[in-house]
Amino acid sequence: MLSKELYRTYVQILKDELVPAMGCTEPIAIAYAGAVARKTLGVLPERVEVAVSRNIIKNVKSVVVPHTGGLRGIEAAAAAGIVAGDAAKELEVISHVEQEDIEAMGTFLKEVPCSVCEASSDLIFDIQITLYHGEDRASVRITDFHTNLVHVSRNGEILLAKEITGKEESALADKSTLTIEKIFAFAKEVDLADVREVLERQVRYNMAIAEEGLCGNYGANIGKVLLATYGDQDVKVRAKAMAAAGSDARMNGCELPVVINSGSGNQGITASVPIVVFAKELQVSEETMYRALVISNLATIHIKEGIGRLSAYCGAVGAGCGCSAGIAYLYGDGKKEGEHAIVNGLAIVSGMICDGAKASCAAKIASSVDAGILGYFMYKNGQQFIGGDGIVKKGVENTIRCVGKLASEGMLETDREIVHLMIHG
Repeated sequence: MLSKELYRTYVQILKDELVPAMGCTEPIAIAYAGAVARKTLGVLPERVEVAVSRNIIKNVKSVVVPHTGGLRGIEAAAAAGIVAGDAAKELEVISHVEQEDIEAMGTFLKEVPCSVCEASSDLIFDIQITLYHGEDRASVRITDFHTNLVHVSRNGEILLAKEITGKEESALADKSTLTIEKIFAFAKEVDLADVREVLERQVRYNMAIAEEGLCGNYGANIGKVLLATYGDQDVKVRAKAMAAAGSDARMNGCELPVVINSGSGNQGITASVPIVVFAKELQVSEETMYRALVISNLATIHIKEGIGRLSAYCGAVGAGCGCSAGIAYLYGDGKKEGEHAIVNGLAIVSGMICDGAKASCAAKIASSVDAGILGYFMYKNGQQFIGGDGIVKKGVENTIRCVGKLASEGMLETDREIVHLMIHG
């Protein structure tokens, strides 16, 4: 049985991480910074300066910003927040935009100079926006995670200042306490009243955007391709297709919100949609589905913690493998099967790179979910990858730790080269 303190920490982790967001979270973080800066300045600016870390450049370059009429890029994200953003809504900053606002964004981008450069800091997550109007200026900085305002000033007067911790997220519950063993224990004993609101919202939002992805025409339509090619009779295909379809829509301008996981809507979709699809297929109770979602979400957060919010390592991998533990629970299995599903899945797809947010994320999600499912059924059929097989170590926690080190340290040069190739070719 978990201690009361650890129980409260795990509940708070879910509340911290499973929050709504409109659109890809990196451009939305820029929009949020823009909205805060506009509110601080008090008027529309005459000039805009934006400095962001290379991972922000990578994740904003190719994705459609919702409620902008199909615009892409850093300038568009900043303009959306400055012109039409509601800073109080944080990651839903541009959730309520009218047609005249979209037209105003276009005019703003044509008439107001906006310079963009790479931030001079070594931080992986860094967004700095400065707005100018006459002699007045307002500056805003976000670091570490998407809503972490660390600096707000107007005409040199500091209105908010917080310590910049780098990778640490001191404002959030301590995720270093997570282990797969404790996650399964928590999922079994948690009073669902403590987590039902965040889980119900995740199911409602993320299934809605998955359905929209299958109905509409978004990006490369990976979800539709999977169903057209393999049919819809196999739950494994449906789980991959629905998760991919959610990303199809989200990466290509759909104006529906998602509930994110570890700062990412794609990871939130991947950690939840396959669980719902399998739960319906297996006809389990709502309570069982919610407990599986607890496992999937916390396992995803645990895997992602060592990797960091942004890196050269595709975040969908952790979510696809994390959800495999939740699927194991839906089948009536426990910690042992969940651990092996995660290890097997990570062994299969841990080489997948992140080259920014865009249409191909949907295909990477499908591959990651497939790897997680395969990892589970491998173990059920008496097969597994063992310590010494590549980066696999004995014990799930050791394997997760190795993956985190690979992503956060080993792939730093890969990350720099990915951004260089994306920008310069």
